[in-house]
Amino acid sequence: MTHAPQNELLASSDVETSPIDRRTQVGTVCVLIVVLFGIYFPILREMVHHWSVVEDYQHGFLVVPLALFFAYERRWDLEDARIHGSWLGLIPLVMGVASLAIGRLGTELMTMRLGFVLTLIGLVLLLLGREIFRILAFPLFFLFLMVPLPQSLVNTIAFPLQLVAAKFAVFSLQELGIPALVEGNIIHLAHTELFVHEACSGLRSLMALVTLGVVFAHFFKPGVLWMQLVLVASTIPIAIAVNAFRVALTGFLAHHFGEEAAGGVIHDFQGIFTFALALAMLLAEGRLLDILSGRIRTPDDATTTTELD
Repeated sequence: MTHAPQNELLASSDVETSPIDRRTQVGTVCVLIVVLFGIYFPILREMVHHWSVVEDYQHGFLVVPLALFFAYERRWDLEDARIHGSWLGLIPLVMGVASLAIGRLGTELMTMRLGFVLTLIGLVLLLLGREIFRILAFPLFFLFLMVPLPQSLVNTIAFPLQLVAAKFAVFSLQELGIPALVEGNIIHLAHTELFVHEACSGLRSLMALVTLGVVFAHFFKPGVLWMQLVLVASTIPIAIAVNAFRVALTGFLAHHFGEEAAGGVIHDFQGIFTFALALAMLLAEGRLLDILSGRIRTPDDATTTTELD
């Protein structure tokens, strides 16, 4: 009996996928994704409607185009990647289907929406394999940022943020010599009162800034995981700080120019200004991290190097 050489057996077990088989597999995945969209269409349509009517989640309109762009960035890696399905994909696939079923039974939209992303991840891993999944992991997981939080969780998060903003505003106003008292989320001034609504909790800027932080970390700190994690994590205190500053600024304007000066167009402009401030803080933090890690040199370092030369 003739035995095939071991090297030949190893080679035969690692045969590259032919172009025809590759097109068939990719086509199968595309068809299944279309079917997935069909199954989840009512849920996705409701989610898009949520983005349009709830200002806290209007950044959701940018998440899908950005995810597609992130995938497009890796197109050359995808062309070279070997397609070899992995049974590990059954884990997120089953979790996604279970989330859909549980969400329908409990009428919980967030669970069903998360189920869509989990099912999509499972299909990619199951049919295309771990190599392609690693390439597409970031754009796939980025899709979780488009899922709105349930209102019960929003209420739980928003109220403490309202209290923080109100207390910081009163502290700042008192330091400026402006008489102010805080009672819960109500700021008492000499001639008026300011109510820190849920919309003033900073949750809107928090959600948008976290998404922006992820995008910023991806583009400007590629391959440096610790920097990316620090940048994304720092968006939370930055968002809270700039929102508290915004509430304090509103109180300052209301005290000196009347309550009307703190509302309307001026109030909207404050939102734009404070978000720009948060973005500037994020950019400054990124540069500081570069300096601390030695990725870029400060002017003093450059001068020292020139003198040594």
